[in-house]
Amino acid sequence: MKNFFKKIRRFFSPGADASRWAKAAPYLVLIVIFVLTVIMGTYTWEYTNSSEFCGSACHGVHPSEIISYQISPHAEVKCVECHIGREFVGNQFTRKLGDIRHVIAHVSKNYEYPLHVKTLRPAREVCEQCHNPDKFSDDSQRSLFHYSPDEENTLFRTYLVLKTGGGSIREGLGRGIHWHTQNTVYFYATNESEQEIPFVRVVDSEGSKFDYVDIASNFNAYDVDEAELVEMDCITCHNRITHFVPQPEEAVDTAMFKGLISPEIPNIRKQAVEILRGEYDANEKAINAISSLDAYYRDEYPEFYEGNYETLNTAISTLKDIYNSSVFPEQKMDWDTHLDNLGHLNDPGCFRCHDGKHLSTSGDSIRLDCSLCHALPVTSGPEDMVTHLDINHAPQPTTHQNPNWIILHKYDFNPDDPDMTCISCHDITNYDGPADDSSFCSNSACHGRAWASVDLEVLQTEEMLSRLILQLPHLPMGMEPYAAWGEDEDLFHLDEIHRVQEGLVCADCHDPFPPTQPAPNAACIACHGETDEGLIALTARFNPNPHDWHYGEGTPCYVCHGNFGPYKEPCALCHENLPYEEIQDGTTTGN
Repeated sequence: MKNFFKKIRRFFSPGADASRWAKAAPYLVLIVIFVLTVIMGTYTWEYTNSSEFCGSACHGVHPSEIISYQISPHAEVKCVECHIGREFVGNQFTRKLGDIRHVIAHVSKNYEYPLHVKTLRPAREVCEQCHNPDKFSDDSQRSLFHYSPDEENTLFRTYLVLKTGGGSIREGLGRGIHWHTQNTVYFYATNESEQEIPFVRVVDSEGSKFDYVDIASNFNAYDVDEAELVEMDCITCHNRITHFVPQPEEAVDTAMFKGLISPEIPNIRKQAVEILRGEYDANEKAINAISSLDAYYRDEYPEFYEGNYETLNTAISTLKDIYNSSVFPEQKMDWDTHLDNLGHLNDPGCFRCHDGKHLSTSGDSIRLDCSLCHALPVTSGPEDMVTHLDINHAPQPTTHQNPNWIILHKYDFNPDDPDMTCISCHDITNYDGPADDSSFCSNSACHGRAWASVDLEVLQTEEMLSRLILQLPHLPMGMEPYAAWGEDEDLFHLDEIHRVQEGLVCADCHDPFPPTQPAPNAACIACHGETDEGLIALTARFNPNPHDWHYGEGTPCYVCHGNFGPYKEPCALCHENLPYEEIQDGTTTGN
């Protein structure tokens, strides 16, 4: 061994009389070692950045993540591009060192199931490296295929026009679903999954702040620490875009549409979903339950079974694949473990904020309005040769612009009113019948299902309805609840609401008619004050005079005068802590 080290020293420290090659050899060897180290280090770095490494070395503890990733829209995008970010190698190395705690937890088995990601790179550093937020997307049609849980597995389609929108505000765009990417929105969540959001703040292009509070949550907005506010970004909604696990109903419908599960198998949709939805403490029991479909069809449908054994066997195999790729009992993982915020079908999603209960100090709410993001869905059956989709972007009537029109439309609807304008645009046939898609009002995609994620019952309590109805352009005189609540002046603030003067009809103020927007200021001033100066003189006893200068700036009357009456604190719409006094006999009194 001593001789070996002597030879090494002699090789790297040749004598003065050594040959030229003997003197150059150490340097050549060091260069080769350096180059090999760089090459091997690069390959090692690239391998640890590969999706294969992430899937085998890391995601062995929750295999559903790598399975869902492989069939996602981002299957060709490396895991590190989202979880570490596209950065200079030095920054990537530093970020990887910051995640060494995950390696320690993995090696020491110091973790609990189910696993949840606590930190992610900001969307502006990740998503927007590929997806340009200034790109405008026009409306697009979606055709969703569903099979009914009946013996014939009846196919029906739901057609939907998505208003993706987006684009730069400076170009006059920034609308639709991607409005959220072009406008600054902050929110405060009271749980880690960000499903309970009692506070939302919107900051407009001029820096003005508009705060919305869920008034059913008893949340005190004054206790909000601004440092704890989270800025809304792509991941707020697209939180499972790469690791989406479809619900059993969706997985079965997709497999049937692809032909992996033949729709010709009687009652297969109902049987498949029921078995997948079953509770099993081990995968073997679930696989055995799926295998029992063979005996079920042999006994219940012997004629079909005899001639379609291979078709049934393919369906059973497909159901096993669906279960094995979605449910992992040891990791406590299934289709319900991680909530999906995209949409609002199975989880709250959009309804976390767009629930009609988040009200501002002026009484306005975050819109609970389907048509903000998509046109009304239309269901089409197998016998329907023509399907009518409403994709009109014409101006909507004033009532429809109310943020809670979905809740209020049934109170403002009176089919016996000769002036009712609904029939101008909508077919109200069978409006009080079953949701059988025979007319606009019997749309089964709206009225035919329960939306468990939004608490519509809260919005229909007396207190909430009174606040929402005050947002309508006028108090609906024909609504049935009015008679029952009419005696409660405190509930409806009836002393602040002016009913439409008897003898007036809608067309006296609204031109054109049916109305597509609030009446112009000129129509109001013609009766109230006759001139601009006369209107200002009517409220000269107030300091500051609410009509002085505001009309000159073009403020529409309806901003303060919803329901044809004065807003309780009109100045509070724009001004905080503004003294508002009434002059009486030359003196002022606080109001």
